[in-house]
Order: sequence, then structure tokens, then C-alpha cells
Amino acid sequence: MTTPPPRARPPLSVLDLASVSEGMSSGDALAATTAIARRADELGFARFWVAEHHSMPAVASTTPPVLIAHLAAATERIRVGSGGVMLPNHAPLVVAEQFAMLEALHPSRIDLGIGRAPGADPATAAALRRTADGSDVADFPQHVLDVLGLLGDPRGATGLAMRFTATPAADGGPRPGASAPPVWLLGSSGYSAQLAGELGLPFSYAHHFNTPYTDQALALYRSSFRPSPALDAPRAMVSASVIVADTSEEADYLAGPSRVMALSLRRGTLAPIVPPERAAKILSDLSEVDRAQLDQLPGTQIRGTAEHAVTELEALAARTQSDELMVTATTFDPATRIGTLEALAAAW
Repeated sequence: MTTPPPRARPPLSVLDLASVSEGMSSGDALAATTAIARRADELGFARFWVAEHHSMPAVASTTPPVLIAHLAAATERIRVGSGGVMLPNHAPLVVAEQFAMLEALHPSRIDLGIGRAPGADPATAAALRRTADGSDVADFPQHVLDVLGLLGDPRGATGLAMRFTATPAADGGPRPGASAPPVWLLGSSGYSAQLAGELGLPFSYAHHFNTPYTDQALALYRSSFRPSPALDAPRAMVSASVIVADTSEEADYLAGPSRVMALSLRRGTLAPIVPPERAAKILSDLSEVDRAQLDQLPGTQIRGTAEHAVTELEALAARTQSDELMVTATTFDPATRIGTLEALAAAW
């Protein structure tokens, strides 16, 4: 029997939140994200996605379409997209027109990643949505279909697309080579995984949230998948939080701010990202109860040398059979993010 060739390493992409560290302004954070995107472009990463979060002192990425327009203009090759647009916060027609415009400005370089979570606390979500009854979340599948239809997908033609078209017009719909951005569904549970499968859309799982459901969600996505005008076969991407340094001890030290950030989110004590020396002091002073809780929270999942990171990412890709991997990290110094990307690009 012939032994099959080893599976090729999947492409690497980048997720960024325009993180705000102590002493930084939002403008500083956005300038740092621009520098990181440019370096990711130079290094050959496949995609650079930005998130949507609101009312968080440590995050400057609140409006992905605006930031995407800037980053696409500041880069040359890399695909730029949303990781993601939280669709319940926005009218489907607005989202479709924003991304039709981005695609017209930067053809074949735009991705529309859609999420169902609020990306905010309940009060902020209600202010964004102008409703507090949750109906916008309940209507999420129809809103996804509306966005697809407005961008030319015939399956959405029974909704808003019966009366409207996203302009600039998406000529030709979602077929390869057409001028409509590909739509990805994002999630950290089985709900979006199953919906992505049923709609025949690519699916990106937020493994960096450190939930225990990664394997189950991807299995559900693949078992639910139905070929569509957008996609013939399942296409899955998995994200992980990664920091690379010369030694494992240095990587652990640089990852300290991400652990403090995770604990602050759980406690509701939001603040800009603290420097690693302060993070080390905070973590050393934790009670046993807090330390046990911290071990269950998301932080930096993969931290160490480039060789260690590659081994861990290869194992994640093999276990999940993912077609792409996306790396992200919460760091105090943007140079740590750039150094991580440089080391991964060289080793991958």
C-alpha cells in the first residue's frame, strides 16, 4: 500500500483587535495595527481580519468596515476582512453596501466575516441595536440570507434582495471571480457551525476563546454542510492565540498581559493592557481561587519558541483538519506581535 503524502501546512492568517495598551491613545493603537498589517502583508500571510468590539478601553477596533478600508489601502496583496461584523448590531442592507463598496475599492481582497455575538455589554448592545428584546438575534439566519441576497446570492432573493441591491452592485454574485466579497460565518459554538454548514458557507471557529467545543463544532459544520452557490465543499478556519519569543520563559512573560486581560474581562474591571512587569506582579499576588479561575480563561494558548509554536499549530491543524489557521494575541507592545509574525513566517 502506498503511503499518502503528508498533509501540507495550511495558510496562516492574522486576527487583530487594535489593542490599546497603557499610555496609548486609540490613534496609537490604530497606527500599530496598520504597521502589523503591513508587515503581515510583506511576510506572506493570507488574510488580516479585524474584530468588532464596543465600550472596551483595551480595544480600538469598533467599526471594521472603516478600518478595513484604511488597511486595504495601506497594504498591497493580503486579503483584509472582518473577524467579524456582529450582524445583530447592524441592518443587513448597511452591511451589504459597506462591503460591496469595499470590494469595489479593493477587488478580490475583501472578506466579510459575520458573527452573532454582540461584541459588547448588554447596555451597549441595546444602544447599538435600538432594541433590547433580542429579536435581532432571533432573526440572525434571515439576516444572513438577506446579506447574501443583497450581494447577489440567489438563495437570499426572497428577502430584502427582492427590493434592494447592495451598491456598488455586486455583479455576478458569490461565484469565484465575481465582484462580491466571500461571506464567512464566525462562531464559538455549534449554532453558527450548523448554520454555516446548512448555508454552504466557509466557517471560522474562535478557538482562541479557549472553549472546549472546537472539535465538536467543526464536526457539526462538516456533517451539516450542503453545497451552495458560494462553496462546493466545507472550508474551515481555526484561530489560536500565539506569542513567540527566543525562549519559553520570555514568551510566558510576554503573555502575562493577556492573562490579566482575560481575568479583567471576567471581573468586569476593563482597562487598557498592562505592561508585562505589572502583569507578572498581578499574577503572582492572585489568591488560589483566582488562580484556579484564571486557568479556565482564555489567554495565550501557544507561547514559546518558533519551533514549539509550529509544532502546536501543526497539531491543531491536524486535529481539526482545518483548511486555514488564524493567529492572534493580546500583547502590551505591538513589536511583540510583529516579532511573533516574523518568527512564524520564517518557521512555517
